[in-house]
Amino acid sequence: MLMPHLLRFSRNRTTSVERTDEETLRACCRLEDTLMDAEVTITVRLPDLEISAISHRVLRDDHGTCSGDLKGLEKAVGVRVGPGMTKIMTGLVGEDFPCRQLIFMVEECCHGIILYFTKDELEGVPDDPEGARLFFNRMLRNNIRLYNRCVAFAPESPITEGVEPPSQGSS
Repeated sequence: MLMPHLLRFSRNRTTSVERTDEETLRACCRLEDTLMDAEVTITVRLPDLEISAISHRVLRDDHGTCSGDLKGLEKAVGVRVGPGMTKIMTGLVGEDFPCRQLIFMVEECCHGIILYFTKDELEGVPDDPEGARLFFNRMLRNNIRLYNRCVAFAPESPITEGVEPPSQGSS
C-alpha cells in the first residue's frame, strides 16, 4: 500500500503472555503505530492449548478498515494453538475479512503462547557469540515458523544463514 502523504511512521507492537491459573494462559498483542491503535487478547486452556476466548478492540484506525462490524475472530474459539494459524484464521473469518491486521495479531498471540513453553530452552543459550548463533540457527531450523518473526530471525540476520525460508503457505 503506497502512502506518499505519510512522511513519518513508527510502530510498536508487543505481545505478552501470562498464566492466570493452573489451566489458563492469556496472550495479548498490542499494536500502536502512526495509523492504528489496537489490541487482541486470547485465552487458552491447558493442556490442549485450545482457545477459550478471544477479544479485540480498535481504538484508532486511520484507514477505516478495522472499524464497524468485525465479527468473525470469535470463530477461533475452540481452535487449538499450533501450526498453520494464519490459514486457519483466514479459513474461519474468510478472505474478505476487512482487518487483516487483527488476524495477524491473533497469530502473534498464538506465537507468544508457543514461545511461553520454550523459555526454559532459552536458558541453555551459550555465552559465546558463535555458540549462540549456532544455538538460534538450530532453534530456527526446528521451528521454521520463527523465520522473519523478529529482527533476529530476519533473512539478513547471521542466525538465518543456510536456512531455507518457509513457503508462503506455511505459517
